[in-house]
Formats: sequence, C-alpha cells, structure tokens
Amino acid sequence: MKTIIVIPARLRSTRLPEKVLLDLGGKPVIQCVYEACIKATLHQEVWIAADSEVVFNLCKTFTPNVLMTAETHPSGTDRIAEVAAKIPCDLVVNVQGDEPFFDAGIIDKLISAMRESDAAMASVCAPIATLDELHNPNLVKVVTDVNDNAIYFSRFPVPYSRDVVLESAEGYKKHMGVYAYRADFLSKFVQLPVSFLERSEKLEQLRAIENGYKIKMIEVAGFEKGIDTPEDLEHARKKLEDNGTV
Repeated sequence: MKTIIVIPARLRSTRLPEKVLLDLGGKPVIQCVYEACIKATLHQEVWIAADSEVVFNLCKTFTPNVLMTAETHPSGTDRIAEVAAKIPCDLVVNVQGDEPFFDAGIIDKLISAMRESDAAMASVCAPIATLDELHNPNLVKVVTDVNDNAIYFSRFPVPYSRDVVLESAEGYKKHMGVYAYRADFLSKFVQLPVSFLERSEKLEQLRAIENGYKIKMIEVAGFEKGIDTPEDLEHARKKLEDNGTV
C-alpha cells in the first residue's frame, strides 16, 4: 500500500499569525514538522500542502516535495485531499503543520493499524493526566469501544459522571489531531455535507462517525501539544534550549 504523509501549511492562523513561518531553533516551524515526519519508516513520501506563495517558496528551500493548493479550502483535510488526488496512493497520513516535536513513531503505528483494520481512518489518543486537562474545551476528548474504535469526540468531559464528583481524570482520553485515511475514503469524506455533530462541536472527525464510518484509535502514552498560541511558541523555544538544541 503506497502511503504518503501530507502536512497542510496554512499561512493565516487566528491565534498565532503565520505560525508555520516562525523561527524555532533557527528553522521555521514547518521545517521542524517536515523533519520530524521523514523519520517515520513505513511511508514512501512526505509532502507539504501550501496555500500561499510565501509558504511554497519557503518550503522549497528545504524540500522539493511541496504542492500549491487552493487558498479557498475550508479545512486542512480538504487541502490534503487535493494533494492525494494528484499523487496516486492508498493511504494518506495528515500531520498538522504546527507539531514540531511530533513523534514519527506514531505515524508508523497509524499506518500499521490501517493495514490491519478495515476502518476508513485512524487517529491517536492518550490518557488525560489532570482535571484541568479534562475540563479544558480546547483539549478534545474521545470515547472508544472495546475494539478501540471511536464512539464520540467532544470538547466536554465524556462520558459524563452522573453520580460521582470526579477527583481524578482516570479513564478519560484526549485526542491528538493526526489522522490516517484510506485515499478512496478521503475523496468521499470531503464531499459529505457538514454534519449536525460536527457543526455543534466544531470537530470535523464527527462527520465520519455521523455518516457511519469507523475511526480506529491508537493509544499512546502521551504527546506534545502543537503550537497554537504565543505561549506555546515560547514553551517550544524553551524546550529546545533546555535540550541543548539551540
């Protein structure tokens, strides 16, 4: 099965403008993400999906694998679907362009899971460590069945604890927004209308569940948060300094 990794790189972001271009240890954030992804072993190619000439030209300085995609795409998924339509493949892994400390081993786990499963797509979860995480609406939660398929994603703590006031987050899982898709499913998915659940929670993966598609979940011990805010960027820079990288 030919597998490609696609990193959507959008120039304009709301909370941290032009974050993919920002410096992190002497390199732009998007280059750090690309270099993390190429460490995976079960894929054939890594591509960056740019939405502007600025991003395209910058990425061309460190890799030839950059494609210009339409500026009008409503989501990163639509952007990677355009790439997948141009590059014949069987599986597509979507890694966000703001994950400079991404563990490439997760990609290999996703690819392996898709090879062994009949699911349309796969994603990643990890145990929630604290009650603060559990009640943070910016940290998406996921509930899975006994076969590790997603039942539901929510910004609120799910399942709801009706009878007991929670004193810990034990048993709850947080979702990491990295996905693997079957290429034929991806082309169908982006044609589906925005669903009620997706519109309510502002979570695109709920469109798949509401339309009856299976999402295989891979559980890992934990994962680094992406760069969404100026505080996240400073945290990432400090992490590099502490590790002696810069």
